[in-house]
Amino acid sequence: VQLQASGGGLVQTGGFWLLPCLPCVRTFSSYNMGWFRQAPGKGREFVASISWSGGATYYADLVKGRFTISRDNAKNTVYLQMSSLKPEDTAVYYCAAWLGSWYKPQYDYWGQGTQVTVSS
Repeated sequence: VQLQASGGGLVQTGGFWLLPCLPCVRTFSSYNMGWFRQAPGKGREFVASISWSGGATYYADLVKGRFTISRDNAKNTVYLQMSSLKPEDTAVYYCAAWLGSWYKPQYDYWGQGTQVTVSS
């Protein structure tokens, strides 16, 4: 499974940005999906996840109410919609995937990441 996050860029504080991730897999609708990020000098942290059907989502407290994860199984795409962006949201964003139970996330597949920079 290959995951390709794209669409990174430079955005101003308070702005909006949309990241897509297109997994190269036939059975995309079988995979639970997640987004992670890694800021300079910090470890990778969880951002959000969405179940294979899209019926369940989960967010890190830091982004709750500002970010929205969604998916379009017909287009084999998962999105991370980011609003009210802050400079501390600056990071490389990764999409990831796992099969199996939504309640036991074990990410098996990772994309290469895309840089999002929020200017102050």
